[in-house]
Amino acid sequence: MMKTMPPIATSYWDIFCSVVDNYGDIGVTWRLARQLANEYQLPVRLWIDDLASFQRLCSQLDTTLSEQTIDNVLIGHWNPNFPANVHPGQVVIEAFACELPLSLRHSMQQMERPPVWLNLEYLTAESWIDGCHGLPSRQDQLTKFFFFPGFSVKSGGLLCENTLFATRQQWQQQSEQRQQFCRHRHLLPPQPNELFISLFSYENAALPALLKRWQSHPTPVRCLIPAGRTLNSLSSLLPADVCQAGGCWQQGALTVEVLPMTDQTAYDQLLWSCDFNIVRGEDSFLRAQWAARPFLWHIYPQEDEAHLEKLQAFIERYTQNMAPELATAVQQLFLSFNQAHPAELIQSWSALQAYWSEWQQQAQQWPQTALAGGNLASQLVHFVEKQLECCA
Repeated sequence: MMKTMPPIATSYWDIFCSVVDNYGDIGVTWRLARQLANEYQLPVRLWIDDLASFQRLCSQLDTTLSEQTIDNVLIGHWNPNFPANVHPGQVVIEAFACELPLSLRHSMQQMERPPVWLNLEYLTAESWIDGCHGLPSRQDQLTKFFFFPGFSVKSGGLLCENTLFATRQQWQQQSEQRQQFCRHRHLLPPQPNELFISLFSYENAALPALLKRWQSHPTPVRCLIPAGRTLNSLSSLLPADVCQAGGCWQQGALTVEVLPMTDQTAYDQLLWSCDFNIVRGEDSFLRAQWAARPFLWHIYPQEDEAHLEKLQAFIERYTQNMAPELATAVQQLFLSFNQAHPAELIQSWSALQAYWSEWQQQAQQWPQTALAGGNLASQLVHFVEKQLECCA
């Protein structure tokens, strides 16, 4: 009987992402895959189980194909019938604790030199990850490492392209960019002294009260809402025909315009064009920080309000260099929004107007402070190189 030869690892970095109920997981892995492929010239395969959801962030994706290359990343459809003849790459990354296909794990177990196996965890500002980042775990005769993105020097760093800050700064320094942004998207022209706000959140019962407060703002307010879950909370305020892409509604000082879902480049430009950004999840949460503008994070709700501890950890880190009055006002804004307390939210929004210029200055400085742990892609590459050297 001929002995079965063990599978041979390819040179690929395999990244697996399972879509849960939002776009944050796909957003993070798609950005990471492109950065590894284009900035580090690595062969990357990105495996996605829901191509239809992915297509909303990547319009050139063909959902009928099981394999295609976009922006130097090989994209594969990951389904229950994952091909048994697909050999694992030199590096295998489980994004956010998704389970690898059984056939792939079986192949890894048969290999004399298994790939470097990583579990890419969710981003958190909590300090406990400092002692867990990079730790190994033996599973089925294999070793899996836990990689924690974070804000500290002991973490795995944050996802940030090497040229991002320069590109963003160039955009924001050109005064005509906001006008061009509106014109290219068939939006109303900007008004003098208009406060631009992007709103991309989960459902929140406090949203109608906040928009009503903006109606009496002393200067015009433009609220740009990407079509999606945010609008579910505004049905009592906005007419039904407004709650779709292209919708427009004006009341008092407030103008609401609904944008279609877009790709990541255009979403970055939206954040850069606004004075204040309300964001959700993980991908847009980080991109709002890189926009160097005041922002508000709607964290993904968890049972027993476990998410509030994670939120508090970020607030403490984000406000640590702020004056006490500004820090208190920002903390109250974040907490009242995430706890959906309309009265407290309006009060904290009003209180922040006295410190708006100071918050803008802090937001400009924050990106460099946040990158204390370095660049996530670079940290991953160095970690993998170290593991490969140990096994050589």
